[in-house]
Amino acid sequence: MMIGGKEFVFKDHTYIMGILNVTPDSFSDGGSYTTLDKALKQTERMMAEGAAIIDIGGESTRPGYTLLPDEEEIRRVVPVIRAVKERFDIPVSVDTYKSRVAEAAIEAGADMINDIWGLKYDPELAGVIGKSGLPCCLMHNRKTAEYRHFMSDCLEDLKETLKLAETGGIEKDKIILDPGVGFGKTYEHNLIVMKHLEEFRKLGYPVLLGTSRKSLIGLTLDLPADERVEGTLVTTVMGVMAGMSFVRVHDVEANRRAICMAEAILKVREESIWDTLG
Repeated sequence: MMIGGKEFVFKDHTYIMGILNVTPDSFSDGGSYTTLDKALKQTERMMAEGAAIIDIGGESTRPGYTLLPDEEEIRRVVPVIRAVKERFDIPVSVDTYKSRVAEAAIEAGADMINDIWGLKYDPELAGVIGKSGLPCCLMHNRKTAEYRHFMSDCLEDLKETLKLAETGGIEKDKIILDPGVGFGKTYEHNLIVMKHLEEFRKLGYPVLLGTSRKSLIGLTLDLPADERVEGTLVTTVMGVMAGMSFVRVHDVEANRRAICMAEAILKVREESIWDTLG
């Protein structure tokens, strides 16, 4: 898959999407990167630590978030997208589910759209993405955590998203899926998703896992958002083992190290081990 002029080869490797929230109220790092200078310094840091994509978000989507007007979200993300693309050679994703914001972000140079509603919030978004020819990440989400058969329902929901993508003219090789940990799910649902990540790969698309510092980890370990690195690393390693193509994280360096360790173990040639022992 080509993203922002870079080729991503998903066989036996998990890439890192670094989170850049230019919001005052995100659950973990709200207010940390609201100036252009701070946003650029954080981008540079994440690149040095191993991020392959920078995901820029202008609206907090934490539980109970307040819907932001399109104009305000555009005002937050567009200058940052332009500045990052001018200064750095790295693909930029915009984290939005609104067609007007996506259009403005694309015009500013965004290379990918990351939609937490899987094309089901704004009926115009699929067409905007399709027309642009850009890749997208489409996440599973529901307004309420009500299911008949949880995993089956999640997969059916994503199949509906894929139909919307097809109708909007989005090419199959431009789609990444996200199981949506922390969105439209209970604590137990999120644990089930983590246990069955490989089921999402069976849909035939690259899969992105986003668990960084989320309540799944906070509730399990009884820790605040800024103390959830170790828990995040466990989910990242499980993602590598399940064949996830991306992980979306705040703490890039720690997750890169965990990925490198997990991949080294998974890739070792066992026949050479037996030869050595023999």
